[in-house]
Amino acid sequence: MANFPIYTLDSAPADSKPALQGLAQTFGMVPNILGAIAGSSKLINGLVGLFGQAHGGNLAEAHVQTLLLTNAVTNGAEWPVAFHSFLGVKEGLSEADVQAIRERRLPADPKVAALSRLARTLIEKRGKVDDHDIAAFTAAGFDQALVLDVILVIAASTITNYTASVTHPPLEEMFQPYAWAA
Repeated sequence: MANFPIYTLDSAPADSKPALQGLAQTFGMVPNILGAIAGSSKLINGLVGLFGQAHGGNLAEAHVQTLLLTNAVTNGAEWPVAFHSFLGVKEGLSEADVQAIRERRLPADPKVAALSRLARTLIEKRGKVDDHDIAAFTAAGFDQALVLDVILVIAASTITNYTASVTHPPLEEMFQPYAWAA
């Protein structure tokens, strides 16, 4: 198996350090997935741009975490599932809704369910959703334009999901209670 390094703020390549420092300030640490992504300055810098647009935008942070967790489960990305389970609960998602997503079920909360359903559908259908899929999303009270923001979050999470599946970063102790296997 390939062995990808997990960089720290001290060991990261020079072109990756500014992005990694900014992300470390956001999270209060350098999560191992970001240390792995830092091996490519292009990838970490691209992620920062997407990350900044996906968070603090038109969707509440709990809804962003719903999307990120759903995407990780749909992509079978173990490290991101644990991380976004932890963050989802921290951002106000119920433990029951987080568990439902982890089990590939729809959450009980109707808005969370609509977000999760749309994210999973977009990934599984490779973006080829139909009017029914959009109508189910808007019926939960979301504006149709938010479908495009959901695509943005999927784009950002694809970077971390694929990187985790390729690099297999170790799961930090604080996320261990949310460990998940594909």
